[in-house]
Amino acid sequence: MSPSRPRRSSRDSPPLPQIQRIRLRDIAHIVELAQDDQWLQPRSPGRRLRREEGKRIYEISSMPVTDVIEMVARLLTKITQTNDRTHHDMHRNIPGQDGSAGITGASSSILAFHGKNVPSITIQSYLSRIHKYCPTSYEVFLSLLVYFDRMTEKVNQNAADWRQGRSRSGSTASHPQPTPPPQASSPVSGASSTAVESTISGLSVSDAYNMSHFFVVDSYNIHRLVIAGVTCASKFFSDIFYTNSRYAKVGGLPLVELNHLELQFLILNDFRLAVPVEELESYGTMLVQFYAREAITNTNLPGVLAPLAALAAPALALHEQNREGRT
Repeated sequence: MSPSRPRRSSRDSPPLPQIQRIRLRDIAHIVELAQDDQWLQPRSPGRRLRREEGKRIYEISSMPVTDVIEMVARLLTKITQTNDRTHHDMHRNIPGQDGSAGITGASSSILAFHGKNVPSITIQSYLSRIHKYCPTSYEVFLSLLVYFDRMTEKVNQNAADWRQGRSRSGSTASHPQPTPPPQASSPVSGASSTAVESTISGLSVSDAYNMSHFFVVDSYNIHRLVIAGVTCASKFFSDIFYTNSRYAKVGGLPLVELNHLELQFLILNDFRLAVPVEELESYGTMLVQFYAREAITNTNLPGVLAPLAALAAPALALHEQNREGRT
């Protein structure tokens, strides 16, 4: 008879990792943490998060809204530029509203956001303009990432289901079957997902009809998505919001078009604008981690230049004193 093993008491078990909340002041604070804290930087392949490291939640509620706009704009700009390079052929002969018969309802809503030309104003300037003339809270701009994520999942899943249904029915003669986009790594979290931040690659495009079934955030639709999203989110998150005519004027669209885009945006989100606090915190943390990685590799970011200038100030002052002493 083998000796019985002593039972392990709960005291001997290692403590559960603590959730550490870090309240961020501004972008310079993120850059400072990114330079000092290796946790913010991408982990090497095969390295797992140690149990004692725990989980960190970066709270951006105390940051200026303009800083949150800078981070959101940086992420959306990277997404659109990547998708523009990957899907440069998808904009040729995209069917208009009159020629979109036969496609799914969600895909028809997506076509409403597609523009014929790329607006000259940058994403950051566009977001800053909206906030200047229609001030709102940081939740409105952060929630755009949540909504775009939901829209991506809904539209692309519906398109994949539509394709399977046509395959089973054998009715594929009139139109080619759309190829569902493969999952790609997220620039925010690095995880494989169909989220808004996915940079889809390797998608086979046979024609414009094929691509019209899928939702890809690019330079042709991002501005309309943003103004429609801000219009919807402001009414949900803020006690004070503005009329659609004001949002339309600020966004550079006719009122009738913005009203239509607002409805399509709600349809693509199943009229579900509520975002749980935990989900919003998760997106905020991922956004901070994305910006921190960008700060490590890109010295052109606003928050990167400020600390470097502060470090250089004493040396420059000493240099000026020495030069004056020599003269």
